[in-house]
Amino acid sequence: MIKRVASTIFLWGIAGVCLFYFGGDASVWLLALLSSGTQWEFYKLLEKMGRRPFKNSGTALGTIMIVIPYYASKAEHGHIEGIQSGIIAIAIVACCLRILNERDSTDRIETLGSTLLGLIYIPFMLAFLVRILELPGDELQGLMLVAWTVAVAKFCDIGALLFGKAFGRHQMSPKMSPKKTWEGAIGGCLVSIGVGYAISRFGGDLMPPFFNPFWGTLFALPIAIVSIISDLVESVIKRRADQKDSGKFIPGIGGAFDLTDSLILASPVAYLLIGVIS
Repeated sequence: MIKRVASTIFLWGIAGVCLFYFGGDASVWLLALLSSGTQWEFYKLLEKMGRRPFKNSGTALGTIMIVIPYYASKAEHGHIEGIQSGIIAIAIVACCLRILNERDSTDRIETLGSTLLGLIYIPFMLAFLVRILELPGDELQGLMLVAWTVAVAKFCDIGALLFGKAFGRHQMSPKMSPKKTWEGAIGGCLVSIGVGYAISRFGGDLMPPFFNPFWGTLFALPIAIVSIISDLVESVIKRRADQKDSGKFIPGIGGAFDLTDSLILASPVAYLLIGVIS
């Protein structure tokens, strides 16, 4: 518990310093770093399940999917959606060419499917945070929306842990994640709602004018719920691979996948909700 809290504070501090000095560019590169680490760990988990994805090329394409569209859009050379679709198309072509020479006939389709699954499930989904960054048309306001999204999703995880330890009695999903309880989930949602309100209320002029405390509070609940589901999906993957944590380099947390798990499904939901009112 102590290690997890300390790691969380440390990571938020690093992110805050980077964003303060380097702004949107830092947020995109931090996201790309986390995404590539998550995607690599995801591929390693798939290998433990007997799959043989193209780890190096898949992870490289995933990093490109996050970084290139951002700078192309910033330079007004294209739209993020179109560029990302192009990268996925290139990935499909590249994987199809590689499996003809580098995999035998017994696992070519599995290699293609597992590589593309990692590309779509990790960087494509996390890249919605970059889209949120560009929604207001002002970089600082966009960063606040991204910070709001990340805080709502991740503090749900922290709240669920604390409430679960204190009041947890009824298991949410014994087969997928025995330690998660309904009491913890409810507590996590309440914490997310409070965090969502606080950031939108006290963010002041840093927040976009359209994102008032009403929306900040209302949208926090569905994002919290989806973040719990996203966390459960990672638990299913790790259980199938017979592995407790996706990695070990973050004390008390695990690997990059353990850090970003709740954001994978929460990011596109947040983008869609915020996009409705922007």
